[in-house]
Amino acid sequence: MRDVQSKFRPTLMVPSLALGLACLGAASMLYYHLRLFIPRAAAVQKAEGLAGGYSFGNDLYQIWITTREWLQHGRNPYSPEMTREIQTGIFGRPLDRHNKYDPSTDYRQYAYPAFTDFLFLPSALLDFRTLRLLLVLLLPVLTAVSIWMWVRALGWDLHPMWLAVIITLTLGTYQLLEAFFALQPGLFVGFFLSGAALAICHKRLALAGSLCGLTLIKPHVTALAIFYLLLWSISDRARARFWLSFLIVTIALLLPSLLLWPHWIGEWVSVLLAYHHYAMPPLTNVLLGSGVPMIAGPLIIALILAAGVAVAWRNRRAAPESPAFWFTLSLLLGITTITLLPGQAVYDHLILLPGVLWLAQHREQYSIAGPGPRLLLVIGGMLLCWSWIASLLLVVLHPFLPDAVFYRTSIFALPIRNAAPLPVAIVAALAWGYAVNPLKQMTSWSNSLQ
Repeated sequence: MRDVQSKFRPTLMVPSLALGLACLGAASMLYYHLRLFIPRAAAVQKAEGLAGGYSFGNDLYQIWITTREWLQHGRNPYSPEMTREIQTGIFGRPLDRHNKYDPSTDYRQYAYPAFTDFLFLPSALLDFRTLRLLLVLLLPVLTAVSIWMWVRALGWDLHPMWLAVIITLTLGTYQLLEAFFALQPGLFVGFFLSGAALAICHKRLALAGSLCGLTLIKPHVTALAIFYLLLWSISDRARARFWLSFLIVTIALLLPSLLLWPHWIGEWVSVLLAYHHYAMPPLTNVLLGSGVPMIAGPLIIALILAAGVAVAWRNRRAAPESPAFWFTLSLLLGITTITLLPGQAVYDHLILLPGVLWLAQHREQYSIAGPGPRLLLVIGGMLLCWSWIASLLLVVLHPFLPDAVFYRTSIFALPIRNAAPLPVAIVAALAWGYAVNPLKQMTSWSNSLQ
């Protein structure tokens, strides 16, 4: 018995230490976000006259108010009047085109498919303050379950202590804290997508297709992933239940909304076309900067998307238990974050999680793949850990630095400096890994099983 205990203690020592450090890092980031970053952002908004409404829960507010107004008064969520009401709820007043501090007067216009209001009907039965309190408790739980489902779907046999480390660190990232504070609906999309991944792992294809249909409340977040899954499903008759259930759920969402608002699709498309006037461009454009020709960004994005589609086509017949299948899905979700999402949409970066888990799970293959993949893995790891290290440093230094120094952008924004380069580093590591021998061997092995 003594021998067993002596072997068991060292086994738990490392994950216990890691969990302690994870709690410290997550707590530091939480303090930075809630006690330093949010108050600072609120002060800036107040100075600009935009702090009179709901800051906490602002992303969910437009869904809640349009659903409530539709139920009570039958109002069109895309109407200019509804836009003014959304702005009043979030900022305390409608935006004014004559005010130099105000964004575009279309800012915060309802930008979701109309059927989103159907899925959020229960929310309209509650007042918004009560709804916020319920969701700020529910969303972290759903996100923790999403992390667990991705780990299970990838077939990674992790000790519960290491799983706790991953969940703690993930919930303590700037990206997810932003999503929790805004009550971002993309967290539901992440939950549905991870549930679909686990359902595919267990060969519950009808359930997986149905859950993917529900992710269409934010179609640009899962567009590449669903493209691959539909291609994968159509490539084998045995997988037809996936695309059939996806089609049924999609039709079930579209028909009622078209009966109520026959012209909503055109109105929604108009909102999306106007979105680029006040939204940041994709991260690929942001990182290129203003010193390159304007055509360079769209051209590079097109090439990245074409490469992603080529990988999807090559692995369209991959077995769901194969590394090739999960690699392709992870890569396409990573590509989404740098090509299809607006640059400010860090709250949707939960879809990077399978890519991060893939790289961690296959770190040994990368370690023998050569200096390039190893270097990218190290850079990605450093970027991943940066926010926790920087937030801890700022929390410690805050009492000792004058506000004039502490709140300089070069210092105060240190914990969030990794938000833009992190997705690029993850995609680069995944893409480079696809070209090296260990991953080629895994791809060939998975194809030989079919």
